[in-house]
Amino acid sequence: MEGEPGKLAIEKNVVIIGMKTVYINAFSSIDNLEVREVDDLPKPQGTNVLVRVHAAALNRADLLQVRGLYPPPSGYSPNIPGLEFAGEVVEIGDEVTDIKPGTRVFGIAAGEGQAEYIVSHASLLVEIPERLSFVEAACVPEAFITAHDAIVSQGRLTAGDTLLIHAVGSGVGLAALQIAKSWDVFVIGTSRTEDKLERACEFGLDVGIVVRDVTDISAGVLEATQGLGANVILDLVGGDYFPEDLKSLAILGRVVLVGLTAGRTAEIDLGTVLQKRARVFGTVLRPRSIAEKAAATDAFARDVLPLLADGRVRPNLDRTFPLTDVREAYSYLASNKSFGKVVLELSTDN
Repeated sequence: MEGEPGKLAIEKNVVIIGMKTVYINAFSSIDNLEVREVDDLPKPQGTNVLVRVHAAALNRADLLQVRGLYPPPSGYSPNIPGLEFAGEVVEIGDEVTDIKPGTRVFGIAAGEGQAEYIVSHASLLVEIPERLSFVEAACVPEAFITAHDAIVSQGRLTAGDTLLIHAVGSGVGLAALQIAKSWDVFVIGTSRTEDKLERACEFGLDVGIVVRDVTDISAGVLEATQGLGANVILDLVGGDYFPEDLKSLAILGRVVLVGLTAGRTAEIDLGTVLQKRARVFGTVLRPRSIAEKAAATDAFARDVLPLLADGRVRPNLDRTFPLTDVREAYSYLASNKSFGKVVLELSTDN
């Protein structure tokens, strides 16, 4: 028995499928991306769920994976990228009790999210609010779970705090901005593009700092906070931004380092760390255990899902591309022109 492209058939407890995926045929550049058909996806067992993916968002980690610099954990194909998806449950394992076929869900993945079907652990799936389309929902998991985990679970952000977000116009940056504003937090954002800061004001940004020189950061933060500094800093950039984090930090402040687009090394003044009794956290979602990811997903569902359901926060969609235009989508993300999330549509039912 053979499946038509994008169609399922069950035979001898195996899902026989001809599904299309984004495929990296050589680890070097975006030019080596293609859409390929892959067969024989295993039937979901135990606590796993088979999801038909309607839309999948891109992340900067995907750009690194294309270059062979950020491979997925063991058990996931390094050739099929994708860290988040939105779709419909097709089949459930025999130990799954709280999700039914037909349920619209979104979730994070360690890889292989940019495919027409994905097998996910049930604990990593969240039901999509009715108000969101599949495309809108695809913008949510990686950005909002990462942001919430960083600034709330680790950064201990509370009402009345000041939050500094580097690269505030990114998917994670805009998610963190919206979460923080829903909790009455004063938010300062940085960007190298003035236009992105102006657009971020629509999401509630209080102060924007255009980074023409990195020293603009601490000077701007201290001016905006009357010299007190930021209680929490979400650093999505790294490199020479990190010393500025310490200068911008309030006493007992927390720096949560998530991204390294500006580099992996920095020279810092350890005396500042001691003087401010600073706490520095490094965090990443992808290599965590299922239990850790489930805990982050549960915390997101508790605190953020109700805000998405009633519209107090919204997905940060910049642009969508059909699956066939995957190279154009990746190139657009790499250009740094995007404001929010770039999404691949794997189905027209969005």
